Amino acid sequence: MKELTVEWIHVQDKELVIDEIMDRYGQEILQLAYSYVNSVAIAEDLTQDIFIKCYKNLHRYSGKAKFRTWLWRIAINHCKDFLRSWYNKNTVSTTDYFSSCINEKENTEQAVIQQEEDCELMSAVMKLPTKYKEVIYLFYYEELLIKDIALITEVGTNTVKTRLRRAKALLKEMLEE
Repeated sequence: MKELTVEWIHVQDKELVIDEIMDRYGQEILQLAYSYVNSVAIAEDLTQDIFIKCYKNLHRYSGKAKFRTWLWRIAINHCKDFLRSWYNKNTVSTTDYFSSCINEKENTEQAVIQQEEDCELMSAVMKLPTKYKEVIYLFYYEELLIKDIALITEVGTNTVKTRLRRAKALLKEMLEE
């Protein structure tokens, strides 16, 4: 997929640009938001807010970084702001989305075992501190390079590597219990 250029973004109609951005990045932004809040409904709301912020700030995109990196930076900051918000801390009860995995019926025993293992792993990932959860998500689920994760999270590549190593160790401890 061809990267959006600053020239294309600034000469096109804003509605056309935001439609293209939502088509290209909507699902991955939704998944990213979910990885922070652990709730489909809240992740959908946050995704809408993120695209509104993007729309309002398109004129600020300078092209210094890839557009995707710029958008992910907006998304991550918005999710972290939400997690720090009074609303989240005082009114939102997050539910374990993966409990629905247990209710699904599969025909084969292997599929059930795999599903339980996937749910257990995802549940453990969701229990990690945010700084570890985000690098695990970006590296394994979005398959981003360490240097891209460093740009998105605004930390050094060695910090990303350390966080990945620590996150894997924490996951191993959780899953062995």
